[in-house]
Amino acid sequence: MHVLILGGTTEARRLAELLHGTPGLELTSSLAGRVAGPRLPPGRTRVGGFGGTPGLAAWLREHRVDALVDATHPFAGTMSFHAVRAAADAQVPLLALRRPGWTPVEGDRWHPVGSLEEAAGALPALGRRVFLTTGRMGLAAFAGLDDLWFLVRSVDAPEPPYPARMEVLLDRGPFTLDGERELLRRHRVDVVVTKDSGGAATAPKLAAAREARLPVVVVRRPPVPEGVPAVPDAESAARWVTGRR
Repeated sequence: MHVLILGGTTEARRLAELLHGTPGLELTSSLAGRVAGPRLPPGRTRVGGFGGTPGLAAWLREHRVDALVDATHPFAGTMSFHAVRAAADAQVPLLALRRPGWTPVEGDRWHPVGSLEEAAGALPALGRRVFLTTGRMGLAAFAGLDDLWFLVRSVDAPEPPYPARMEVLLDRGPFTLDGERELLRRHRVDVVVTKDSGGAATAPKLAAAREARLPVVVVRRPPVPEGVPAVPDAESAARWVTGRR
């Protein structure tokens, strides 16, 4: 049985760890290639795009894939739609592994928005020193905010266009609550911007912002395909895979 995991996330790597070494199971993890030094999961890996829906469908047929798991990032919405169409075309069963999003709790000062552009538009009224945790992609949305200062945290160095007044912090989660508290204090941050990525690895920034009573601009997730079987964690996805053997 050949399983293809569309990955690049903590959950995808965990799923590969759970399935690796299972007798009679061949495992391939596909990474988009947007991070220079990704944490590779166990088993076979491939890096780069497939060439849209037709390319993915052709790959599924050529490599005799028996099950497809979409464990991509919650904001990699386009790939999820490609997966649905390609799986249907190649007649391969598909499961979506979708980590739950974050939900506000008492004390949070969240400002939900629909896009990075909306986030940029909301910032001038909320603060002047911004902790921007949306990654290195999409910084062009904030490039015109010359009156604001940005602390940008990403795995790899960003490329222009990006904000004129910016400090880059190259780091990779998981992060700790103590570390996030110190970061906000040291850089005198007064507003945080994040995508609703979910998961525990980067959630401490939300708790630190709550303690400091800072506003948090939260970019909502893009839509996902409807009608696809979905599970919230790698353990459930592993049971789905092994149950098809």
